[in-house]
Amino acid sequence: MLASWYDEQGPATDVLQVGELPDPQPGPGEVRVRVTVSGVNPGDTKKRRGWLGSSMPYPRVIPHSDAAGVIDAVGEGADAHRVGQRVWVYGAQSYRPFGTAAQYTVVPEDLAVRLPDHLSDELGAGLGIPGITAHRTVFADGPVDGKLVLVHGVLGGVGSLAAQLARWGGATVIATVRHGKDLDRVDPAVVSHAVALDQGDPAKEIRAHAPDGVHRVIEVALSDNADLDTAVLAVDGVIAAYATRADRTEIPFWPLLFNNVTLRLLGSDDFPADAKRQATRDLTAAAAVGALTVDVGNRYPLEDIAQAHARVDAGGRGRVLVTVPH
Repeated sequence: MLASWYDEQGPATDVLQVGELPDPQPGPGEVRVRVTVSGVNPGDTKKRRGWLGSSMPYPRVIPHSDAAGVIDAVGEGADAHRVGQRVWVYGAQSYRPFGTAAQYTVVPEDLAVRLPDHLSDELGAGLGIPGITAHRTVFADGPVDGKLVLVHGVLGGVGSLAAQLARWGGATVIATVRHGKDLDRVDPAVVSHAVALDQGDPAKEIRAHAPDGVHRVIEVALSDNADLDTAVLAVDGVIAAYATRADRTEIPFWPLLFNNVTLRLLGSDDFPADAKRQATRDLTAAAAVGALTVDVGNRYPLEDIAQAHARVDAGGRGRVLVTVPH
């Protein structure tokens, strides 16, 4: 099969290779997916770079955890009736050496989730890590029906999906963007009120729409927003943080304590299995009824995977996808 891999960590242009590798075969309880589109996440490029001193967990890594494609073979004990089924894949390279940047990937059967026929491969490949992370940030502390949810970074991959899931779950969504020029990019069908962090008094503006405080905060930059979150949270509120910009992040401990705030830190690779399965069900259901979309930014052919990784490393808008030829 045609695949991309790296045998050592480093810059994308130095370590990513593209060529032929043996076709993988599914083992017991596994399915093989013929990949059409592979999703690139910041977590994939961080593993490749050795972020925070992480080492190579395997001698060779085929990157990427997310994809869309078609099941074309199953191992012993897996459901043979699934051959020919369109699926979206998550977690392919989570504690496993070979991910989805290849013509074929092999995963445990439950990591290949049926993709309804009317949904695109691009949407399917855009769920995975950002979708499951978003679901956990919104629902880890219970239903959000009737609650006020503040989503920071609503134009980002996780933030956008979190806002859509919260709205789908019955919440009123308030959201932030970093710059005022981006306010017109926020979907008013999802977000009831959007606030620019570089304009005016964001806390006052949020409080104007949540006088008793917000119940949940979906946090992409805890180091930047800890004081703002403290100012707008309701008593017994939750900060669900999946990222920060400072490795050693300070928080206003006593104000948070006096408000009985829960600080939930979320690392997607190690979510409980039941939570991941519920997330896949809800993500598929929401997408099927048109309540969930993914902003696709750049598409690259597999031979240009180094450019795709460089794009993710540089930041930018929209999901980065790699298309896989057959």
